[in-house]
Amino acid sequence: MIRYLQGKIGKRFRALLCGDPSGNPPWLSAVAAGQGPGFFMPEDAPWIVHGDMATLVGGVRALLLQALHPGSLAGVRNHSRYKNDPLGRLAGTIQWLTVTTFAARESIMREAGRVKGMHGKVRGVYIDSQGQQRDYDASDPHLLLWVHIAFMESFLRCHQTYSQVEIPGGADEYIRLWARSVEPLGLKSAPENELDMLEAIREFDSELIVNSDTREVLEWLRRPPLPFVASLIYRLLYQAAYLTLPKQYQQMIGMRVWPRWFVIPVTCMFLRFLRVAVGPENPIQDAAIARIARG
Repeated sequence: MIRYLQGKIGKRFRALLCGDPSGNPPWLSAVAAGQGPGFFMPEDAPWIVHGDMATLVGGVRALLLQALHPGSLAGVRNHSRYKNDPLGRLAGTIQWLTVTTFAARESIMREAGRVKGMHGKVRGVYIDSQGQQRDYDASDPHLLLWVHIAFMESFLRCHQTYSQVEIPGGADEYIRLWARSVEPLGLKSAPENELDMLEAIREFDSELIVNSDTREVLEWLRRPPLPFVASLIYRLLYQAAYLTLPKQYQQMIGMRVWPRWFVIPVTCMFLRFLRVAVGPENPIQDAAIARIARG
């Protein structure tokens, strides 16, 4: 009975994330295809971090952080379906993360090509933090760097805060290895240790801003149109993500924070419960391990 319930819950959980009622992600075949390893092995830091339930919090935090840069924000507002199809946009991001983490190299390069093709269409203008009009291009290495470090730092901090699973090699190893993920997208100079990552973030501080456009997206991120039960869970995940932002960014956003003594233990307990509830079945990682075993 327990395995039956886990199977049902796991299927519904995966269906919500990937948008397929079957619960099998459409990109499962990309992970299973080919032979041998991709960028990472099961014992590597990115595999461990991205296979953990804390990624549910990290993904929300990454979107919050990315929204503080008016260039990346303009790309989301003007070229994204986040309002009309939030789960579809989520699935697209999960697809890139999953394929890059778990697939063979051929599939990774095809996925990178898909993303680069989308980036080539994301262009326009935005008003920077100094009130000047600037062009933006999603393929611009400067914007790619911001999106990358916001993503990477968010998944790292949320894993450190909400997961009990140790990162092999620690933060530096995760950062060093995950730098490979953006090379196929055209970013060749990503930080490779924690000190460099923090310095890279500080160098962006003067470019970050919260204006009316930012608040529109941040408010949507706070209350996206999700199914009722999912929306209740999301409120906790949102607060868990917001709590891990540096204080200076929390002050810029200015939203109310739930008490730390409540959010951290409740989030940790919920993620542990969710891990048990969905059961041991993991189609993506199972397919990746089977592919590696084929040699």
